[in-house]
Amino acid sequence: MQPHRISILGVGLLGGSIGLAVHERIKGCTVVGYGHKRATLDAALQSGAIDEGYDDLSRAVRGADLVILCTPVGLFRGLLGELGPLLAPGTLVTDVGSTKRSIVEAAGELLPAGVQFIGSHPMAGSEKRGVQFARGDLYDGALCILTPTPDTDEGALEKVRWFWELLGMRICRVSPEEHDRRLADVSHLPHALAAALVMVQEEASIDLAGKGFQDMTRIAAGDGGLWRDILLDNRDNVRASIRAMRGRLDELDALLGAGDSQAVKAWLEDAAGRRQRLAERMRTTSE
Repeated sequence: MQPHRISILGVGLLGGSIGLAVHERIKGCTVVGYGHKRATLDAALQSGAIDEGYDDLSRAVRGADLVILCTPVGLFRGLLGELGPLLAPGTLVTDVGSTKRSIVEAAGELLPAGVQFIGSHPMAGSEKRGVQFARGDLYDGALCILTPTPDTDEGALEKVRWFWELLGMRICRVSPEEHDRRLADVSHLPHALAAALVMVQEEASIDLAGKGFQDMTRIAAGDGGLWRDILLDNRDNVRASIRAMRGRLDELDALLGAGDSQAVKAWLEDAAGRRQRLAERMRTTSE
C-alpha cells in the first residue's frame, strides 16, 4: 500500500507540506515536485519538501504510483488532460481542491482506464501561500473529506484514505455534490463574507478595529486568483448560501427597525447557542 514515488503538481503551502510530511512518515518514498517556476521548485528542494523538481510534466510523473494535484482548481481540467496520456495503468490520482464536482467529472472524462482518481479535500492551510510557509505538521488532526462516487474503486479509495491518515488526518466520506453544497456554507461563504466585511469599511473605521475584526477578516487575505476559481466553480451553491445569509441579515435589520428589544436578544442568543454547540461538536470530533 505504501507509495514509493509521489508526484506533487504544485509545490506551494499545501503541496510543500505534503512533501515534508511524507518525508517524516513514509520512509524510502521519493517526492517529486512539478511547477512552472524554477525558483519555486528550487525553494521546495532547499526546504526538503521534494527530492526532485521538474517543469516538464512527463518527467515529473514518470514512474509515480501516486499523483496529487495541488494547483488552483481552475487549472485542474487542463492538467488532467495533459496527464491522461502520461500515466501508466495502476497509477492513483488525487487532489487537494476545495471544490469537487468539476474535478471528479473531469477525471472521469480525461483519465484512461486503469488510472484511478479519488477526490480529496484536506481541510488545512491558511491565508498564506507559498512553499516557504509549508510545515510537516500542517495536516495533523485536520479533517480530510474524500468524495467517492458509485464508480469508485474501493481498493483505490482505501489507499488514499490510508495516505491521508498517515499524514495525521481524520477522514470523512461524502459525495462530490454534497461536498460542494456543504462547503459553500462553511468555507466559501465565510471567505466571501470576510472579503465583503473588509470592503465596506471606511479607513477611519479600520483605525479603530480590534482583534475581533482581525479574527473575522483574516481569511480575506487569501490569494484572489485561487479564491476566484473556487467561487466561480461552485457558484450555484455559493449564490444559494449568499441568499440564505442575506435573509438572516434582513431578518435582523427588520427587528432593529422595529426596535424589538426582546426579539433582537432572542436572535443573538439563538446564534450564541448554535455557536456553543458547534464548538462542543468540533472539540468532540477532534479528540
